[in-house]
Amino acid sequence: MVWPERSYELKRCERGNIFLPDEGATVAKMLFRPPKAARVIENPSPEEVKELAAKMPNARPTAFGNLNLTTEVASRSKRSTFIVTDEPDGQNQAISRDEALRWADAQDAYIADQEMIQIDGFIGHDPEFRTPARLFIEAANANIAGMQQQLYFERDDSGGHEPELTVVYTPNLKADGYPDDRLIMVDLEQGVTRVFNSDYFGESKKGALRMWNKLVYEQGGLPLHAGCKIIPTRAGRRIGLIVGLSGTGKTTTTFTRQNGSLPVQDDFVAWMPDGRVYATENGCFAKTFGLNPDDEPTIHGAVTQPDSFLENVSQHGEDVDFYDTSYTPNGRATFPFRVIESAASEDIEEAHFLLILNKNENVIPAVAKLEGPQAAAFFMLGETQGTSAGGADEAGKFLRVPGTNPFFPMPHDLQGNRFLELLEEHPLEIYLMNTGRVGGPESDERSKKVKIKHSSAIVKGVAEGTIEWERDRDFDYQVASHVPGIDAEDIDILQPRRLYEATGRTEELDAGIARLKDARAEFLGKFPSLSEEIVESVH
Repeated sequence: MVWPERSYELKRCERGNIFLPDEGATVAKMLFRPPKAARVIENPSPEEVKELAAKMPNARPTAFGNLNLTTEVASRSKRSTFIVTDEPDGQNQAISRDEALRWADAQDAYIADQEMIQIDGFIGHDPEFRTPARLFIEAANANIAGMQQQLYFERDDSGGHEPELTVVYTPNLKADGYPDDRLIMVDLEQGVTRVFNSDYFGESKKGALRMWNKLVYEQGGLPLHAGCKIIPTRAGRRIGLIVGLSGTGKTTTTFTRQNGSLPVQDDFVAWMPDGRVYATENGCFAKTFGLNPDDEPTIHGAVTQPDSFLENVSQHGEDVDFYDTSYTPNGRATFPFRVIESAASEDIEEAHFLLILNKNENVIPAVAKLEGPQAAAFFMLGETQGTSAGGADEAGKFLRVPGTNPFFPMPHDLQGNRFLELLEEHPLEIYLMNTGRVGGPESDERSKKVKIKHSSAIVKGVAEGTIEWERDRDFDYQVASHVPGIDAEDIDILQPRRLYEATGRTEELDAGIARLKDARAEFLGKFPSLSEEIVESVH
């Protein structure tokens, strides 16, 4: 994000490292300087960061020549995440500004005795729409610095790097009194997130992106927790956006190679009022559970080379095991896009379709086509089955997360209304995609799994416009009657009613649909400012 030029004199605040303008000055944003440390390693090379990480006691070299780190915290700490404000919005947990200053002082005092690493870069690559960012982290956790360095777009050394967003990260400093003695303190006004007592890389990655969400919204756009890919077709290239919670198949869908497609982005994009789509990261933070070269060759190849970092992947000797979840099912890896063929630096003038991923196991078809307010409603519902990526509290539970974006730091009503506005101004084809099962859990032999090959055929069919549709009598969206690449024997995953009727469960289906419609209407009704036409579309 390029901010207006600043025109004001700065004076130091008495507490912390906040810089405030003199009275009467025009200010675009408060400036922040990292606290003083015993020693700062500024922007080391990737090789230097890897050398530092290799010295960590929890780092192990693998047969691939990369490093595998075992962390004490294995997922994001949602219960410990607080927005700094004296006016809570009722949606996000809040910490008062006085309390935030107290913890900022404590962290600054701790850092004064530590060796720190500073990593500078950009969120986004377009010179007209990129946000300078900084990570300031203990050198004792150099792997996080290395992983973040792979995701930032490189800074421009021709001038200074004045970060708009900063993450100050002390994995070894406890925050007594907060859940698990852990604190992620998000100051949206200052553009600073402070992290205490978590050594999980996701807090660095999401720390800056959470704050970036607000910047995009304020520019009239909508931040999407989404992948982006370019799919060549006979009619020209088609740009697809893939919205979904972590663990629902967003990365897999983004990197699967339909027609030689290329990934543009894995995790977050900005959809702007002029219809353009902007990328955020120059690398990927991928789940590794079940990773194999047959189903996910691009990701597997990127993860199993020397420049990637692994996190909490099972390892025996130098051999890693992507199927062993004895420590955590949330094994992860980062890699820079330069190690694969990608389109991360492509300019995207417009998108053509958007997939809303829903990892479910009941009446959701493998794909459904949505229209108008109904599309905005399913975007707001954000239905899926939780995974370990969201923490132990979410794993296996049925969730509704508006926009499938748990990192949107403002009232969710804003997401739904903005989505409908942008959709009306710049129409996209919107699809709901189930990446789980139809007809019940895995333990129910009557159910059917939506396999990666099914999802890939659907994405290809969407891009090429070759899917045949018919109106669904239960939900009034369109379901597929034929998808090239999906055999007729698997039509049950396209039309769940067929499966329930064939297995003698029609009454169960009808009762479940009635409950689902009521629950959806009740959920959307909780957002007081949400457009009425969005709420009414699920009745």
